[in-house]
Amino acid sequence: MTHVHDSHTPDATHTHGKRVTTPAEARHPLDPLTGDEIAAARQLLADAGHFTEHTRVPRMLPVDPPKDVLAAWREGDALDRRIRVTLLDRTTGVSSEAIVSVSRGEIDSLTVLDTGSAPYGQPQYLFEEYDDAAQIVKASPEWQAAMRRRGLEEHMELAFCSPLAPGFFDREDEVGKRIIRSHTYLRFSESDSPWAHPIEGLVAHVDLTERRVFKLDDEGDIPVPQQHGNYTLDVQGPARTSLKPIEITQPEGPSFSVDGSLVQWENWKFRVGFNQQEGLVLNQVTWRDGDEDRSVATRASVPEMVVPYGDTSVSRHWISYFDAGEYLLGKNANSLALGCDCLGVIHYFDAFVPDDHGNPVVIPQAVCMHEEDYGILWKHTDLAGNAETRRSRRLVVSYFTTIGNYDYGFFWYFYLDGSIQMEAKATGIVFAGAGIPGSEDPHGPEIAPGIFTPVHQHIFCARIDVAIDGEDNTLHEIEAAGIPTGPENPYGNAFTWTNTQLTSELEAQRIANGLASRVWEVRSAHRTNYVGKPTAYWLIPEGKMLLAAQPEATVHGRAAFATKHLWGTQYDAEELYPAGFAPNSRQPGDGLPAWTAADRSLDGEDIVLWHSFGPTHIPRTEDWPIMPVDYSGFWFKPHGFLDQNPAMNLPADARASASCASGTSGDSAGGCCAAGGCGCCAGDACRCGGANCSCGKQLG
Repeated sequence: MTHVHDSHTPDATHTHGKRVTTPAEARHPLDPLTGDEIAAARQLLADAGHFTEHTRVPRMLPVDPPKDVLAAWREGDALDRRIRVTLLDRTTGVSSEAIVSVSRGEIDSLTVLDTGSAPYGQPQYLFEEYDDAAQIVKASPEWQAAMRRRGLEEHMELAFCSPLAPGFFDREDEVGKRIIRSHTYLRFSESDSPWAHPIEGLVAHVDLTERRVFKLDDEGDIPVPQQHGNYTLDVQGPARTSLKPIEITQPEGPSFSVDGSLVQWENWKFRVGFNQQEGLVLNQVTWRDGDEDRSVATRASVPEMVVPYGDTSVSRHWISYFDAGEYLLGKNANSLALGCDCLGVIHYFDAFVPDDHGNPVVIPQAVCMHEEDYGILWKHTDLAGNAETRRSRRLVVSYFTTIGNYDYGFFWYFYLDGSIQMEAKATGIVFAGAGIPGSEDPHGPEIAPGIFTPVHQHIFCARIDVAIDGEDNTLHEIEAAGIPTGPENPYGNAFTWTNTQLTSELEAQRIANGLASRVWEVRSAHRTNYVGKPTAYWLIPEGKMLLAAQPEATVHGRAAFATKHLWGTQYDAEELYPAGFAPNSRQPGDGLPAWTAADRSLDGEDIVLWHSFGPTHIPRTEDWPIMPVDYSGFWFKPHGFLDQNPAMNLPADARASASCASGTSGDSAGGCCAAGGCGCCAGDACRCGGANCSCGKQLG
């Protein structure tokens, strides 16, 4: 679900970090769209007669250049900046898609989209359509009568009518049409959170083109919950005073450098991209090994997520939001604030997206980048008691987006040991229904008096265009395996691992298995490490529940990506979104199921990994009135990619006592032997002096 917000305007520059705005002109083929480019694309289409007063722009996306063109490009070369623009005529519902080159000033193509026949599929929603849907619902005599019948006529003006994607059910009055379904929530004041006061069983079905409610569900007479769900300190306070400040300082500044979209941090180098649908995109991810930049991934993002609900009620059986493909994650990105969203010395990237009319809008500080301490990276204490310890840190690149009642953070972490972690954070307000207090509902627990929140899932899909030492890769499934007691395991203790190459797209549709420690390994098809094995990375899944809906449910086919933890595909420039380019109101089968039907080879090919992950949410009382962050994600770790631990040359922390430094054993000024103590014992000797050691040993 999504919300309406005004055009973004830049805020004041802060003093604790850097505010960096996207350059007015793109400098690299993979730079995010600039405001000037968005305006130029609109103008080209308007000059060609493709804009009227009724034309709107549901989506603009940059078109990456072909990989061979990108490989040949050098700094200073001309840029061909192309944009995919979706147009919608609001009075007719006719939509089209144009490819526009703003660098050449040309429209390369314009195609009218056939949304009126199978497989259908509508463009993404506009912000203005959310307001329109509410006005259409409130103007409906049927809705007004339902409110009066329930005795709620005095609340009609302040009522909130939510704009909800309809799913797909092949109904004659819905297929091929641009529709929204709307729940109604009461508000008892302008500032009241509506999510706490759902009107159960009241659903308006809205045709956005014809601007009418074509159907109204009005079932049951469940009392509307009255308890507020407000969560700000003026309601929930006073604020506690027990927490002491935590200060994060980097007196010499951060360890990363930024040049336009190019980021360099320790051995890592990559480009920060951003677009209206996916939000944050990481391009050309490489690892510096000696004098060589070795490729790890060509492109990485989280381009889709589905939120299916497990309720059979008239209010929710149809709910299965595609928060990227229907609502656009990047378009709804937050402007991040120092001290709230990010701590430390921060570098921000602004982002530009089009508004409903195709005009550029800036989201200030849409992407946050900073360093974090991450505890111990490696440590060992030898037999003489000498300790070597190195601390870990990570580079964090993140953004947050608000899709209606839920807020999602997408965090990419880069580590000093060559690992990459992706973490999705879900918070916000759980989607509430109403019920009789104290009753039981098999599809949703009661989490506040009269508030029943249905079970649901948040299944994200990451897309990683892997490039382990180049684009020619192979894909393997690695598992730990026991060995039956016998000639190969005479003592019964032995176990091993298995390696199964996944050579085609149908073979590479896999489910995680934590009991076997199953991982998926991407190998270079030509390069080996210093022990003669292929250089490789492991995708390590968390392996949570997949899509719970049954195969007969339409969401099962529309969100097929969520039925497997892993899909492997051969690279195709048009295959960017796992549920297809237009999942809104589209029948099942688009995206990964259609692409992989060809069963293309994955043996030494340019491979793309699609990884599904995320929580199945059974709500709890602690999730109300606002939900603490729920974490999910995966790791992408080097496995034979490097010849040894790449963090061997890290310095000891300058703040550490001498006992942490190489070849020393503590001191009386603050090490483990402070105040003349014996300190720590190892083997038959103590680490440092003292006549009587606590371990009963005396240093000779």
